[in-house]
Amino acid sequence: MDPDMREFLDGGLVSAARMRAVEGNAITLGVGALQMMESAGRELAAMALEFSPFHALVLCGRGKNGGDGMVAARYLQHIATDVISVSDGPLAPETEMQLRALAGSVVAVHPVSCAADVEALSYLFTRADVIIDALLGTGASGQTREPLASCVRLAGSSPSPIIAADIPTPGMRANRILSFHRAKVEGAEVADIGIPLAAEVFMGPGDLTLVPRRGARARKGDNGEVLVIGGGPYQGAPYLAGLGALRAGADIVRIASPAFEPVPDLIYERLEGDRITTDHLERILSLAGRADAVVVGNGLGTESHEVVLAVAEAAKKAVFDADALRTPLPVSKETVYTPHAGEFRRMTGNPPPEGLAGRGRAVREAARALAGGRKPASPVLSEAGHSDECPVILLKGPLDVISDGNRVRFNPTGSPAMAVGGTGDVLAGVTGALLCRLPAFEAACIAAYVNGSAGMIAAQERGDGMTATDLVEKIPSVLFLGGGRHA
Repeated sequence: MDPDMREFLDGGLVSAARMRAVEGNAITLGVGALQMMESAGRELAAMALEFSPFHALVLCGRGKNGGDGMVAARYLQHIATDVISVSDGPLAPETEMQLRALAGSVVAVHPVSCAADVEALSYLFTRADVIIDALLGTGASGQTREPLASCVRLAGSSPSPIIAADIPTPGMRANRILSFHRAKVEGAEVADIGIPLAAEVFMGPGDLTLVPRRGARARKGDNGEVLVIGGGPYQGAPYLAGLGALRAGADIVRIASPAFEPVPDLIYERLEGDRITTDHLERILSLAGRADAVVVGNGLGTESHEVVLAVAEAAKKAVFDADALRTPLPVSKETVYTPHAGEFRRMTGNPPPEGLAGRGRAVREAARALAGGRKPASPVLSEAGHSDECPVILLKGPLDVISDGNRVRFNPTGSPAMAVGGTGDVLAGVTGALLCRLPAFEAACIAAYVNGSAGMIAAQERGDGMTATDLVEKIPSVLFLGGGRHA
């Protein structure tokens, strides 16, 4: 990989959700969960040894953070080491394997399932020279329950230094915090656990973990309503976008267009005439006001830009594609642009460079310029669900490039067989559906990955005879059924 790609690594704190995505991508690249756990535990043990302890106490929960602690205990077996293992339920599979490995090590393991079990081990907290907190890590949420609460209380009353693995358990004092790969909280030290650079800067199946799933009590509309505005000169384009949105999980998709195609899954909002004009604005703005996301430009032609600009002002979230990508550029509260190279040149005045790193810089700078100097949103806030401040650009190509003016991602999925009419329309629709449930940057990144993966699967079946409708049918298998792992 080009060393210049290092500049696209994110800085600052990383959210738990983003870290899960990166780890998932690393696994796909061949760095397994046990391998990362081994590296993390070894680094924890090295930090513990900096205190020159005679006795070490490792507090391990049932999740993967507990597995990190068990690895650390194995690397500390040459000193007196005790492990308190929370056993009030099943362990994560990787943690179960680490517990089996401890059975062959000179480490005392004490299972606990209630507060009384922990109280009976209070002497371990008193004699420890260092304590490792591997109870919850980034999976922590809500109030700490028993037997973890007793572990937190006894550790807090101990004079021993406490090292937190990744982040402290809620309520736990921490003298030092060792985060793995990237810091999760302020003040943490960071240990490299061998995650490949590509796991962070390239899209992969791990990123699909960011997509919310339907709850058991989901109702129609919970996953969003998308309005597609387009058609006239090209009648099929808005319908392909609409089908892409449906297959990407949108509950309701309306097509506002002069062109009618009999697709029963889509709601047709008829616009009189053969072009979309300002005469249709009252109707269109009413529909845009009720939609969670609007997709504009597919098959629209060059004579409807006044309508595009008016819709942009009214829409909460919008994807602008194809003929909507004309100056002055439309801007909504949350905006995604999906240009190909020629449209990018029309938007910015410059063609994208040839090299991948150069394209990444160009897209990032274009997003910043379109924001009018506003500071890009914090990645941690964005992943938590807040609106991005900068428009997002998804530059389509053999390797898609996505940026919000701060972060940059590259999407490696796709096939030459996708160089047919309509595949970009499908991408716009997928982006619109995801924009109903995700911030703009994440929606654009995941849409690019899903669209490209679906195209790869379709191309395996159809070869150069693939059509955009073939692509549409493969979207659910990638987005919801794990098919992207095999693309």
